[in-house]
Amino acid sequence: MPQNRIRDCSTLTHRLALAAILLTLAIGALPTLAATPWAEITTPSPGPTRVIGGASNGCVGGADILPESGPGFVSVRRYRNRYYGHPTLLRMVADLGQAATRKHGGLVMIGDLSQPRGGRMASSHRSHQNGLDVDVWFTLAPSPDGARRVMDNQPDPRSMVQPGGLETSSAWGEPQRFLLETAARHPAVDRIFVNPGIKRALCREVQGERAWLRKIRPWWGHDAHFHLRIRCPTDSPQCDSQGALPAGDGCGADLAWWFSEDARKPSKKKAEPAVEPAIPKGCMALLRD
Repeated sequence: MPQNRIRDCSTLTHRLALAAILLTLAIGALPTLAATPWAEITTPSPGPTRVIGGASNGCVGGADILPESGPGFVSVRRYRNRYYGHPTLLRMVADLGQAATRKHGGLVMIGDLSQPRGGRMASSHRSHQNGLDVDVWFTLAPSPDGARRVMDNQPDPRSMVQPGGLETSSAWGEPQRFLLETAARHPAVDRIFVNPGIKRALCREVQGERAWLRKIRPWWGHDAHFHLRIRCPTDSPQCDSQGALPAGDGCGADLAWWFSEDARKPSKKKAEPAVEPAIPKGCMALLRD
């Protein structure tokens, strides 16, 4: 077959595949996690920033780009192209980095935010879809080059918990507590997800005013990094807020459940095929633009 015919067939096949994905998105049933056109988009959409939908089913228009580095922080694993978000999130990252540098001298390593227009990623995350989430590594870096040498070519930094996830490890210490407390006290931050062992350590160690502990939420994983989410911005009326946090510092029965047999034993329920919800209409427009 002539080369130009091969290219034409390839282009047609790509367009038909994308059309099929878009149709599947519209009716709200995605076949596999790999079938996401959002990861193929390489640039943000034009116009003002607007958050649409929720963290696990949404998108972001006019996203800002997190710089490769700034005062107190360095963005790592940029080859993933997941360094886009709402301006408020980027300002929070800068505030956290500056506070950490003043206190401890190292650089905060910033992982995934969102894709250029948000949406579902092909792997790694179910959330991070609407430009309000960011992963922050507990280990501070000595320099931008040092951070990228470690993060881009090697496994994750040290875990803050011992094998089994019940107790913190020797890597856990005051710099990590400082990062979490500084982030949780930021007015834009809605909640932060950490390994339950880290939450329990905080409940034991923090003295005095403890109201900020309410924002620290236990979730398996999140032992080498924490997952931070900011509140829906006032400039984005289509943003779906997450439910309100329970009252108190979160150090009572709700935390104890994570260490119970019920929380740790595998589910006996038969896994059902995943059915994705229909994405918000505003996101379909961003996907086609």
